[in-house]
Amino acid sequence: MPNFAAQEDNYSRHKRLLAISLCTAGSFILLLGCIICYMRKRIISKVKQLMIMMKMMMNRDKSYYYKQQAISFEDIREATNGFSEEFKLGEGGYGPVYKGRLSDGQEIAVKRLSHSSKQGNEEFKNEVSFATKLQHVNLVKLLGFCTEREEKMLIYEYMPNKSLDFYLFDPHKRSMLNWEKWVEIIEGIIQGLLYLQEYSRLTIVHRDLKASNILLDADMKPKISDFGIAKSFQNNENIASTDRIVGTYGCVPPEYVKEGVYSRKYDVYSFGVLLLQILSGKKNYNVYGPHQNLNLLEYAYVLWKEGTGVEFIDPTMDDEFSTLKSIRCMQVALLCVEEKWAHRPSMLEVAAMLRNEYQNLPMPRRPAFSTNKYDEEKKDKTNENVYSVDIATITQLSPR
Repeated sequence: MPNFAAQEDNYSRHKRLLAISLCTAGSFILLLGCIICYMRKRIISKVKQLMIMMKMMMNRDKSYYYKQQAISFEDIREATNGFSEEFKLGEGGYGPVYKGRLSDGQEIAVKRLSHSSKQGNEEFKNEVSFATKLQHVNLVKLLGFCTEREEKMLIYEYMPNKSLDFYLFDPHKRSMLNWEKWVEIIEGIIQGLLYLQEYSRLTIVHRDLKASNILLDADMKPKISDFGIAKSFQNNENIASTDRIVGTYGCVPPEYVKEGVYSRKYDVYSFGVLLLQILSGKKNYNVYGPHQNLNLLEYAYVLWKEGTGVEFIDPTMDDEFSTLKSIRCMQVALLCVEEKWAHRPSMLEVAAMLRNEYQNLPMPRRPAFSTNKYDEEKKDKTNENVYSVDIATITQLSPR
């Protein structure tokens, strides 16, 4: 007789084996699918980074380019301890900035684009593109970038002494720097701007020169940073225009605010504002004077015109040896912030003026954004347009 019990046991065993095989195969297929999805995401990320790098290879300096690298998200997260608050250096219009240390021991600063930021792809590509073309001791060095996981992060050399604004408006911190150190900082900024405008392969207009974008290294040497909204000129170009008005309140020249026109004199104007801030320790968006009705540029002009410019100079940086030099700096700064861009000196002329290569400096005209009228206006018979605007009415600027 057939052994039905044995047949039933074999059937059950085959059924169990089939079920186990199907479960194993299903698990394997699911695992394989996860691996494929993960690898696909990694490949897409790597392809995006490769595309960025290929774009940067256009007009690049080869020896410098290979110092740039796409740094992985995991390496940056490890370097910043998971982007912890204790590693956070600050936050700007682009997003938070973190201090970090790579596996080779190098200290870095990581600028991470915030999802709520109004800046994005254009500024990121601009920064990376210029970093491959510009090399100077007074420019911050970009070490790498990351575009993994839809991130846009920029990795810079770490500047241990923070930015210039950390010292500029705090009387106690200002007192840590003497006149000679301020002169070194001013000269370093000038050298960086001269490189951008005169000596690099491209003519670059930074368009966001301000104290917070001047970083200080371990020796307190200044380095210009943040080229997110910089523009380049062709050799035969003098001026250009744009429909997108961006910049920092108080540092933007009037012709740019009024008509979107910019030239090399854009950064000259911003440098003039910064120089007046350095000399006085005062912010340019406050009001000054006996009636508290003058902006910083007007206040400096009135004191200089009345021959009392020494009252403008911050006492912590002034002494018997620097008084005349600081007054000369004040006059040069006022020439830089004149209302009409054609009247402003070039950065080459600014450097020569501050080196005392001009025996007699030109007399400054009234500064931009003045609400007060001065006598020399009546003598100005030119037909040039005047771009005088109350600084409080500037509403087109994108905050940075």
